[in-house]
Amino acid sequence: MPQSQVPPPADTSFASLPLKPADLANLNQLGYLEMTPIQAASLPITLAGHDLIAQAKTGSGKTAVFALTLLDNLDVRDLSVQAMVLCPTRELADQVTQEIRRLARSRDNVKVLSLVGGTTMRPQMGSLLHGAHIVVGTPGRIMDHLQRESLDLSALNTLVLDEADRMLDMGFFDDIVYVAKRCPSKRQTMLFSATYPEGIAQLCRQFMRQPKEVKLTERHAADKIRQRFYEVANEDRLAAVATLLNHYRPVSSLAFCNTRQQCRDLLKVLREQGFHALALHGELEQRERDQVLVQFANRSCSVLVATDVAARGLDIAQLEAVINVDVTPDPEVYIHRIGRTGRADQDGWALSLASKNQMRRVDNIAKETGTTVEWHPIAELAATSDEPLLPPMATLQILGGRKDKIRPGDVLGALTGEAGFAADQIGKIQVSETTTYVAVARAIAQEAQRKLAAGKLKGKSVKVRILEISGEAPANAPSRANASIRRRPKAEPDSPAPASPRRRRPG
Repeated sequence: MPQSQVPPPADTSFASLPLKPADLANLNQLGYLEMTPIQAASLPITLAGHDLIAQAKTGSGKTAVFALTLLDNLDVRDLSVQAMVLCPTRELADQVTQEIRRLARSRDNVKVLSLVGGTTMRPQMGSLLHGAHIVVGTPGRIMDHLQRESLDLSALNTLVLDEADRMLDMGFFDDIVYVAKRCPSKRQTMLFSATYPEGIAQLCRQFMRQPKEVKLTERHAADKIRQRFYEVANEDRLAAVATLLNHYRPVSSLAFCNTRQQCRDLLKVLREQGFHALALHGELEQRERDQVLVQFANRSCSVLVATDVAARGLDIAQLEAVINVDVTPDPEVYIHRIGRTGRADQDGWALSLASKNQMRRVDNIAKETGTTVEWHPIAELAATSDEPLLPPMATLQILGGRKDKIRPGDVLGALTGEAGFAADQIGKIQVSETTTYVAVARAIAQEAQRKLAAGKLKGKSVKVRILEISGEAPANAPSRANASIRRRPKAEPDSPAPASPRRRRPG
């Protein structure tokens, strides 16, 4: 059973931790100076080698807790899998992989490998043959590799279960048991969860050794998230989303739908009205999901339309508004939804549409959050500008990535050097194994694409295209639209499956 832990230290600076000087210097360079509450409470425990159960809200800084701990346990000279992080979704696994790589920058040749579904097994098996220090993956895909004996966990010293409650919601209990039983019994285990259902207690009893518990259930600051509710008829719901966007004009907003079909319908309505919108749900192929997330994270997409399952684990900076297209029946889900905005020093809007038959749901949310519902008439909202709501950035896709030795600095240098663009016109640069994405100011997108394509990266010519939102690809792009949605015959709600020990979904 979990054991009580010592209080968090009075000194909450990262410099107070027993980390290697190079790691502390990297943290300082990344702007990690003061620990968040979950970091201050957890890192002294995990760095001392104890197992940990941590309960905290999304966006609390938990990734740095387990990333810094597993890096502290790492022997870089041994190219064996020494740490494994299990995540509920591919998107979260990719985000965790990128964050570990950032925090490992001070060390030479730390190899972090993402093992998720939606891509073929062969390239992953090849990468594992060449060795990896850390693997981050979804339970189903990790199971597949274990069953094929392409993943060896005999040298593992750290196991992390990230968003464990969500993995149980999605029916991964048996998969987690299978994977954990194949890890060495002498290891450090860390479990992170926003809630604490019975399944979590079961996992802890089976696989953890006298874990210490940290529980931080504080809510997001109410004064940072301005919540408003609007009563609408069901048939007016989708049009009302456009009304909200035209009135509040958020640069970046996340619109939550309860079903995949509602996602598709809303996407169609928004695009017809000229919004730069993309959708994220269970029917997208992995390549499409990756491109959607890149464009939304780098502010070249104004609206992301998503279901809760698809958006779980997303941590998007500078999210000005969350729109609840439907009121969720679960108040905890509502809290997680709106908690994605109003982070750090920023304010955010939480705008919810409710029909008459959903008033009980609204009452439950008010009771759970301890707030008074603020109702406003949708009819009073008017467009606050005649200009279309355009995202500030556009995304360039470069066909070349880590395999071609391309680094973010190479791309930035090419754009601010010979191409002659200012550094403040360049946004996020994300390098994957075979592809690089760079956000540029919308006004320079065409010229930046032309100059990159005409120049060289790492001494080689590269193909560059602009990722389009509308579905009409530019002349130099393949005919298939980047942001299109592949339809499948099945159109079910994109909601989590009931937790069942026998149910398994592919990662």
